[in-house]
Amino acid sequence: MGRTVTVATCALNQWALDFDGNLERIFKSIEIAKEKGARYRLGPELEICGYGCSDHYYESDILLHSFQVLAKLLESPGTQDIICDIGMPIMHRNVRYNCRVIFLNKKILLIRPKIALANSGNYREMRWFTPWNRLRHVEEYFLPRMIQEITSQESVPFGDAVLATLDTCIGTEICEELWIPTSPHIEMGIDGVEIFTNSSASHHVLRKAHTRVELVNSATTKNGGIYVLANQKGCDGDRLYYDGCAMISMNGATVAQGRQFSLDDIEVLVATLDLEDVRSYRAEISSRNLAASKVSPYPRIKVNFALSNSDDICTPTSEPIQWKYHSPEEEISLGPACWLWDYLRCSKQGGFFLPLSGGVDSSSAACIVYSMCLQICYAVKNGNQTVLDDVRRIVNDEMYIPKEAQELCGRLLTTCYMASENSSQDTYDRAKSLAEEIGSYHINVNIDGAVKAILGIFSTVMGRSPQYQVHGGSTRENLALQNLQARIRMVIGYLFAQLCLWTRGMPGGLLVLGTANVDESLRGYFTKYDCSSGDINPIGGISKTDLKCFMQYCIENFQLKSLRSIISAPPTAELEPLQKGNVTQMDEVDMGMTYAELSVYGKLRKIAKAGPYTMFCKVVTMWKEICSPREVASKVKHFFQMYSINRHKMTTLTPSYHAANYSPDDNRFDLRPFLYNSAWSWQFRCIDEQVSKLEAKQAMDLKLQIKD
Repeated sequence: MGRTVTVATCALNQWALDFDGNLERIFKSIEIAKEKGARYRLGPELEICGYGCSDHYYESDILLHSFQVLAKLLESPGTQDIICDIGMPIMHRNVRYNCRVIFLNKKILLIRPKIALANSGNYREMRWFTPWNRLRHVEEYFLPRMIQEITSQESVPFGDAVLATLDTCIGTEICEELWIPTSPHIEMGIDGVEIFTNSSASHHVLRKAHTRVELVNSATTKNGGIYVLANQKGCDGDRLYYDGCAMISMNGATVAQGRQFSLDDIEVLVATLDLEDVRSYRAEISSRNLAASKVSPYPRIKVNFALSNSDDICTPTSEPIQWKYHSPEEEISLGPACWLWDYLRCSKQGGFFLPLSGGVDSSSAACIVYSMCLQICYAVKNGNQTVLDDVRRIVNDEMYIPKEAQELCGRLLTTCYMASENSSQDTYDRAKSLAEEIGSYHINVNIDGAVKAILGIFSTVMGRSPQYQVHGGSTRENLALQNLQARIRMVIGYLFAQLCLWTRGMPGGLLVLGTANVDESLRGYFTKYDCSSGDINPIGGISKTDLKCFMQYCIENFQLKSLRSIISAPPTAELEPLQKGNVTQMDEVDMGMTYAELSVYGKLRKIAKAGPYTMFCKVVTMWKEICSPREVASKVKHFFQMYSINRHKMTTLTPSYHAANYSPDDNRFDLRPFLYNSAWSWQFRCIDEQVSKLEAKQAMDLKLQIKD
């Protein structure tokens, strides 16, 4: 009897509706798995069509093309003698399901529909699919004729079942099912399933990897077994970056770890494991054995195939390893950089254009592009031909080989300092120094002429000229003059992005990078359609606090010494007149709150689901050593007023890399109104009543102390 089984799992860079590319990557992953001796190959969720098809799932075309790809896979000699587990959408009795199609030697063994759909945060699977609610139930699925001609099967099992091979039993989970309280692997394990598989499309969020790894390992800690996780990688054409991290675990310990961030389109992870280790682990769990005696059994699909060899007694097996996590700073360096690269090569543009102000936000975006260039050079050095081909196409040079990140950055990134009469020499110098260190193609532009021209048009038509507040103007005039500068920078930025390469005799255009961080978006502290606007935003889901830590990481690891002065400089928009050549306008003063406070508000508002009153109740305790209840009330009220007044800006927010679960992005993620009654009368009244009670209690306590 065989003991050791070799299984393979994949992280594939699949792209929505890229059926040719997706098929090629699936084929290649199966080929690699077979070369490494695997008898079972698992791929990511909906890998045939790509996970991020969104409302395209409503189209019958996507079902047709998915079956056409499946037909290519079934009839290929390369898919023989290995169980292939493939993801695609399927319609059964006029209902769409997110499915796994498991086949072997031109025969479909089982179509397993997803039971628990991801339907929160960024995910809207219930919009396109229906969960399979018939647990432990299997029906007949009648195959399309194009598949029947290959498999000679009229119908196949469709539903919640497990595969019984000659040597073991395999059960399937799909992404979200690992995360729910009643995960199928629990009762499957009690029913004797020894190998659990999970096909995921799980995206990167800062500090999330720990949770995913712990869930996989804990799935077999109590119950024993082998857990195999596949995951999507790449941007898939949207805001998310699916971060790979394929893994294999046995009896609560990781035995194989895939890379979390990589420019490789195909990664295949293989492990060889001893089934007897699962059985001996389970033998001592008496509670599991008692539960097994009364569990409701799963339908078993018999498979005349073994994952092990009968003469494998001397085969070495995979040993437990310690999972290596990235620090949050490394995640910022790698995740958004991989996302930018995916977006750049898929959009077929010539590089990026970045308005570089010399502040933390735009400098962080520049550092992420520089990190992208480092990763490209590393991938090319290690023989990644796909990356090399993409780079050559982008820079329009068939012989080009990137060797130094600075040189490559000069080809892919154009930075631009847009000065006005309100700009300081310090920010000019900081932008220039950073551009020189990373090697970007840097230009300087003065926007004063454009500002004066537009003000001239306004004055001619209206007969009045607005003034800054320091020159006697009103608040309205002051704000309008600041916004004018910011919006002109956006217009100039897009003009240069479209024509910069043209002036240099190069084809194509540049993608404009936005630079509003998640905290400023939450507060609405930016001008609508200003220079923080862009085509994509690599830092839009990252807090100011994390960005500063990331910049310190860049100083230490990329030797970008110019960042020291950028980190230490107080954040400023530089939109108001200088006072004796010095900047007096400070972001935190203008916002009426600190960036540290903003992070707290954002997490409470989104993650803790706190309205104004609940937020006050939490913060009044959190800040009791530094603020009185009345001060806390004032801060919370001010935040919600500014949040509601500026909420409309979220409808124009540049598509941002999603890295924070308190993102205020209204598109798909934060489904809340953008028009509010900013008075919040009921909520604020509740806060005021609580403040009065707390003040009365404090006064009473003080009297008692005096008497004592």
